[in-house]
Amino acid sequence: MEAAGGTLLGSISTFCQRTGMAESTFGRRAVNDGKFVSRLRDGARVTPETLQRVNEFIVRNGGVATGEAPPELLPLIRAGALPLPLVSTASGPDRGFRFFDNRQKYLLFVNTCSEKEVVARRVGLELGHVHPRPPALRVFDAGMGDGTVLSSVMREMHRRFPTMPFYIVGKEISLEDVRLSLRKMADRFFEHPATVLVVTNMYYTEAPWLTPREVAAATSLAWQEAPLSGNTAHEFAEQIAGLEPFLTRNWQARHSPKSGNPVYDHPAALILYREDYRFLLDEVIPRRGAARADYDLVIASQPYRARAPVEFKAQKVIAPLVRALGKGGRLLGIHSYGRDPGLEIVQGVWPEENPFTTGRHDLLRAAKAELGKEGKRYNFNAYADARALFRYEMHTLPTEISESIGTSTLFAAWNAAIYVAQIEDARLAEALGERRYLDATREVLRRHGSLWFLDESYVVSRKRD
Repeated sequence: MEAAGGTLLGSISTFCQRTGMAESTFGRRAVNDGKFVSRLRDGARVTPETLQRVNEFIVRNGGVATGEAPPELLPLIRAGALPLPLVSTASGPDRGFRFFDNRQKYLLFVNTCSEKEVVARRVGLELGHVHPRPPALRVFDAGMGDGTVLSSVMREMHRRFPTMPFYIVGKEISLEDVRLSLRKMADRFFEHPATVLVVTNMYYTEAPWLTPREVAAATSLAWQEAPLSGNTAHEFAEQIAGLEPFLTRNWQARHSPKSGNPVYDHPAALILYREDYRFLLDEVIPRRGAARADYDLVIASQPYRARAPVEFKAQKVIAPLVRALGKGGRLLGIHSYGRDPGLEIVQGVWPEENPFTTGRHDLLRAAKAELGKEGKRYNFNAYADARALFRYEMHTLPTEISESIGTSTLFAAWNAAIYVAQIEDARLAEALGERRYLDATREVLRRHGSLWFLDESYVVSRKRD
């Protein structure tokens, strides 16, 4: 195949011809998939992460990169949307999801593993180190998900600070996750009435301040206050359910042609509080164009993809969130660590696979470099493994593993392992055609007697002076 200047296949072909490397060898060495190039010719989609890995391999071996997202590749890039309306590309509706955003696999993972509960407990411990200042305890959740972690943290906040006003901002671009999160909030407004909850779909560089950076986005901002009347959780739940038309209309998303990540059609902010506490919360309720950050606690649990370059994580995610801290504020970051039975399952199918190459030390160094002179304001705490690492498990009955391992248990364990490792659908489809993945899963479960995963945490705190 002759090089087609600038195309992915053309760049790969040129590289293979120049180096004398077989295309199957290229696929195996670049992305751990010997059939990668042949499937690409057949029209298989690729994720931005896979494109990044191909580029890095070519450049590392003396070739010329294909570019971050050549125009002819755009129809092949998977949309990063969750269960949002399908977006259109040059080749029509894109019906592929990137694996880490696949709704069914996500729901199976969170309902069979204890990660949400364990993360919430870890965040709760951090509350013992915050020192709120009037008029409210300020918390930012950098990815609400289905609201399980945030609602648990809010319960712990109420236990520690039962009479203090709360100002909580949650970022989430998925319409379905916003729905699930809001369903959990009715009882939070009942137990802790002095609460202002803001839900937004803005970017990390915008959401803490509730202010879009671009003028065009700012003019299209959907800003909606929703004071809740009544004094029972049932009344609050009914009114929250009545916000569905606003959410459906304003939480639309599309995929970025550059990164493939989901981006909003226009920014939105939904502000909820109890009408009977409005007088008390007057200084806490944000005003359009005048909101501030200054958070006492920022929760950054799995806010980026494991395979993303460390510079991207630091520049696009961690640095903006660090800048949103108030004096004495703390950012708690959490991401997957690997080196656990879950990764053993994955490596039983793809021996060279290891997406967890960026540790907390690497990330904090990159974040400090990104902040430059601003970094003097902050303490960067990686901590020792004994404090930084924690474990969560897949829920199973003892007999499910000590005796015969049922098919449903095997499937749940396999799903959890490939979800955490963020395996792309293209490689996953090939693995599902054989029994090797079930054998690998069964062998790991029998060896360890259970399935668990490791996360690692780190803290960036702003100095008080």
